[in-house]
Amino acid sequence: MPEAPEHSAAQPASGTTRGWRVLSLIAFAGVGLLLLTSGLVAGGDQIRAGSVSDLPRLVRQQKADTDAVRAKVTALRREVDGLSEAADSGTESRRLRRQVRQLRPSAGMTMVQGEGVTVILDDAPKAVIQEAKVTGEIEQEELNVHQQDLQAVVNALWSGGATAISLMGHRIISTTGIKCVGNTVRLHGEVFSPPYKIVAIGDPLELQAALDESDWIAQFRVLADEYGLGYATASSTNLTVPAYTGISQLRSARAISDAGGR
Repeated sequence: MPEAPEHSAAQPASGTTRGWRVLSLIAFAGVGLLLLTSGLVAGGDQIRAGSVSDLPRLVRQQKADTDAVRAKVTALRREVDGLSEAADSGTESRRLRRQVRQLRPSAGMTMVQGEGVTVILDDAPKAVIQEAKVTGEIEQEELNVHQQDLQAVVNALWSGGATAISLMGHRIISTTGIKCVGNTVRLHGEVFSPPYKIVAIGDPLELQAALDESDWIAQFRVLADEYGLGYATASSTNLTVPAYTGISQLRSARAISDAGGR
C-alpha cells in the first residue's frame, strides 16, 4: 500500500490554526476594553491606590504641617522675648526687686551688727559626769546640753525682740533645725561640741528679761547651780551676726512648746 505524502515544515497553516489566532486577538481586545471601562468607572482614579503614587502628596502635606509648626514656634519665641523684656523694664519688676531687698534683712540674708547679748551653754564638768555614773544620783543626760535647751534660749531671745540670732557662728532663720547627735549638736549640716555660743542682736535689757522669764531656762539654771552646767550671759554694744548662706526652702514646721520639765 502506498504511503501517505508527508507535509513539509514550510507548509501554510490550516484553517483551524488561523481561527485560534483570530480568537486570541479578540480575547486581548476584550481585556483591553475591560481595563478601559474600569478606568472610566473609577472616575480617573485608581481602583487600588498605590503608596508610590501617594508619596508626593504626603510629602507636600508634611512640609505644610512642618512650616505651620515652625511659624507657631517663632511666634511663641517672639512673645516670650517680649514678655521678658517687659518684665525687666516694667514697674512691676522694679517693685518686686525693691520688695526683695527690703525683706532680705528680716529673712536673715544680710549681716547684722549692733548691741545685744551673748549666751554660753556648756555640759557639766567631766568629773561630775563620772561621779553621776557611779552614784546614780542623777541621769547623765541631765548633765549635758541638749537641743531643747538651745531652742529654749533661741525662742526666749526671739520673744525678747531679737532682730538676728546666730548659734556657733551660723545664722538662725525660720527654717533652721537644731538637732542632737549624741553629746553634740548638728546645725546646717555641721556637728558642734559644747560650749555652745549664741549671739543675739537687740536691746540687751529686753533680751535678758526674756531669758529670765523662761521656765525652761530657769530649770536649766537650777541644774547649772547644783551640778556645774555652764550658763552665762553677757551684754555688748558691738556684736555681729553673719548672713545666712544655706538653703532657705521651707519643707515642714512644728511649734516647740516652752512648757513642761526639762
